[in-house]
Amino acid sequence: MNVPTIATPEMWAGFMLFVLGMLALDLGVFHRNAHTVSFKEALGWTGVWIALAAVFNFGIYTWFGEAKALEFGTGYVIEKALSIDNIFVIVLIFSYFSVPAEHQHRVLFWGILGALVMRAIFIGVGAALLAKFHWLIYVFGGFLVLTGIKMLIKDETSKPMDQTPAYRFFKRLVPTTSTYDGAKLFTRQNGIRMATPLFMVLLLVEFTDLIFAVDSIPAIFAVTSDPFIVFTSNIFALFGLRSLFFLLAGSMNKFHFLKVGLALVLVFVGVKMSIAEFYKIDTLYSLLVVAMLIGTSIAASLMWPQAETKSDADSLQPQANPVL
Repeated sequence: MNVPTIATPEMWAGFMLFVLGMLALDLGVFHRNAHTVSFKEALGWTGVWIALAAVFNFGIYTWFGEAKALEFGTGYVIEKALSIDNIFVIVLIFSYFSVPAEHQHRVLFWGILGALVMRAIFIGVGAALLAKFHWLIYVFGGFLVLTGIKMLIKDETSKPMDQTPAYRFFKRLVPTTSTYDGAKLFTRQNGIRMATPLFMVLLLVEFTDLIFAVDSIPAIFAVTSDPFIVFTSNIFALFGLRSLFFLLAGSMNKFHFLKVGLALVLVFVGVKMSIAEFYKIDTLYSLLVVAMLIGTSIAASLMWPQAETKSDADSLQPQANPVL
């Protein structure tokens, strides 16, 4: 089935080579040795990934015009915004399992590598389904609206990690040590090969991204049906997720209105998708609305700070021992 796209096979191949090259450079050169990522380093890498996305978007603008560049930019902003919600959960996972700071980047690296594969599959299947069954656009749109409303009204009390389905399923299947062994995902105890808590953390991070991809990918399909634009905007946002995590991890509790902004973004793009057949909202206006919702929620969080409770402060601090 032919899915309309601006990309030639050569463009797909070139982009995938770029992705593999950046992954090799990241882990093999810049982060060969495990270390704690400082705020300055995270800020620098955040700037690098945003700059690379901007350069890529300039290339789209040069060869394919303003409309496609706006689609990429809007998709990138939406994915970047929704990834912040992902960071909230990853902070809790790392805190709950007392992941050493020097190993957090490696977990996120392998987590994002898995996310690339999952999202490529999601995007390919989603694009093919929308091309063949156009009415699914209303299903996707309604799903996003309901998800946004659920985020607005849901009690956000966090469920303990040992009560999550992924944790319980893993513990039943895989023998796991109670302590870390450096950056190893597997180790041997008494001659038996066992997983370390770091492997469980990696699986939980992958599971988290899978859940968030169910929301974020339909949201970008509300902006464009071109799988190349959807995929590339996703990948650039994902690449910047690690540095954004280390940049924001210590101050996530300050942005208590951010979930409201993210929920309204989902409702907006869901409505945009649902009414596209009758009234098409210009991509530029979509970008402005998304930016306004996120910006307003961040500004409101800073203007009306939430009183920090002991549990809030403790939620971002490592526990004494991993709970296994």
